[in-house]
Amino acid sequence: MIHPIEAHGGILKNLYLNAAEAASLKIQAQEYPSWDLTPRQLCDLELLLNGGFSPLDSFLNQADYDRVVTEMRLNKGTLWPIPITLDVSEAFADQIGRGGRVALRDAEGVLLAVLEVGDVWRPDLLHEARRVFGTDDDAHPGVFHLLHRTGPVYVGGRLHGIEPPTHYDFPQWRDSPRELRDRFVKLGWRRVVAFQTRNPMHRVHRELTLRAVQQTEANLLIHPAVGATQPGDVDHYARVRCYEHVLGTYPEQTTAFSLLNLAMRMAGPREALWHAIIRQNHGCTHFIVGRDPTGPGPNLQQGQAFYDPYAAQRLALRHQHELGIQIVPLPEMVYARERAQYLPSSEVQAGETVLHLSSAEFRRRLREGLEIPDWFSYPEVVAELRRTHPPRHRQGFTVFFTGLSGSGKSTIANVLRVKLLELGGRAVTLLDGDLVRKHLSSELGFSKEHRNLNILRIGYVASEITKNGGIAICAPIAPYAATRRQVREMIAPLGGFIEIHVATPLETCEARDRKGLYAKARAGVLKEFTGVSDPYEASEHPDLVLDTRDCTPGEAAQRVLLKLESLGFVRGRS
Repeated sequence: MIHPIEAHGGILKNLYLNAAEAASLKIQAQEYPSWDLTPRQLCDLELLLNGGFSPLDSFLNQADYDRVVTEMRLNKGTLWPIPITLDVSEAFADQIGRGGRVALRDAEGVLLAVLEVGDVWRPDLLHEARRVFGTDDDAHPGVFHLLHRTGPVYVGGRLHGIEPPTHYDFPQWRDSPRELRDRFVKLGWRRVVAFQTRNPMHRVHRELTLRAVQQTEANLLIHPAVGATQPGDVDHYARVRCYEHVLGTYPEQTTAFSLLNLAMRMAGPREALWHAIIRQNHGCTHFIVGRDPTGPGPNLQQGQAFYDPYAAQRLALRHQHELGIQIVPLPEMVYARERAQYLPSSEVQAGETVLHLSSAEFRRRLREGLEIPDWFSYPEVVAELRRTHPPRHRQGFTVFFTGLSGSGKSTIANVLRVKLLELGGRAVTLLDGDLVRKHLSSELGFSKEHRNLNILRIGYVASEITKNGGIAICAPIAPYAATRRQVREMIAPLGGFIEIHVATPLETCEARDRKGLYAKARAGVLKEFTGVSDPYEASEHPDLVLDTRDCTPGEAAQRVLLKLESLGFVRGRS
């Protein structure tokens, strides 16, 4: 029998200083360079400091990083599948050196830890993507984050914890590894099977977990990840309210619930192995691995999944002998109508009817206010999701025009604004590129860095409008595909995001040149001008393509309005 207080590597790390040491270091840290942690880094730091990532006691140094990427092992040979790194900008890296110290702070400037700088290096991010994710295709959200959101320099070094991050949401459900272990001891639970999820739980998840409980003769820990997950996932506030409803269907004396502030990478098989290690550190003796539990789902551009559905089970079982936690592989569960119950797909008999509701179909029914069958989910869960994900015609949305200067996007955006105001029902805001430059980004130039920052500012404002049920119409040039995707990921979880490529050719745009900008660019007066001395990366998968050579602004705006109607975001006046 595995005793639940074993940790991966044998020791449960705790990197927090005592009160006197922390107070002293806090004073010294006022002189250190400060790094404001990103949301992902904040999650990683918390699990490093409280032992969730034992045996790690630092952000990885270069030797550990290299071996984790290539072999899934720390330099000493301990199994560890995911690189835990502190990525920073070039400018910040130039301020620090080996042996120095860095104050690590949250977004509000609160000092959480001090890092003793070890290695500082520039990683090969493509190599990391191919080894860790098994692909360099940035359609994979983890790969996209790595290649387009990660700082170019990694910093490794020993950590000294000052204080844990504060969570004001759901404090009753937040436990450190030590607190969970102590709870299990107090309850007399010597066998605990953990269930990981990043999605709302439905009836199939309850049946799957109860099967694992029966198979292992263990108590159950429902342990969802509530740090950063995948763009488009249900936010953790709504998910936790759903989990609370489902908890009532489990036996109270044999089921526990706790939140894990983990930033998922969606790395498939490697991530499943990582999750098992993390649950071992939290005192669990068994870990459920289902069907592709930690992948991002299908590659929408290629129509197939990034990972084999049972690759995670195979990898976890292959390393079972090195773990202090038992892997519990479970098959795909399906609902048999004649039996009115869920069972493994392999147990379905000839002539039995299997009912299936895909995630995409479930979202469509939510979006359109259609019935969701009782066999699929619980009424309370469906009601909660309907409350937080209303039908599209009641959601806010952003229409994001992109195209060359002179393509006609600003004129179309203005006409669309008028047409939407005619329909009424929602506030409409136009964020034109020139006006944003004047009022929001007047200090920015036209370097790639400043252009990206300008577009992200537009995206942020649009996200707030969308979140609050309004309509944002954006009409910047937005020349870079990766930045447009960042804006989409910022807005899409909050409402609608409709990208319109105004694909008027360069020669037509230049012939119009009402502002004389192309002439100045050709003469070398304007540097880094899109279409002349700087590239425009055309949209690969826009929601609509317009070319103003063959339509008037009014006709183009009407096509956009029809698109919005077909997507369900607007309805005619009844």
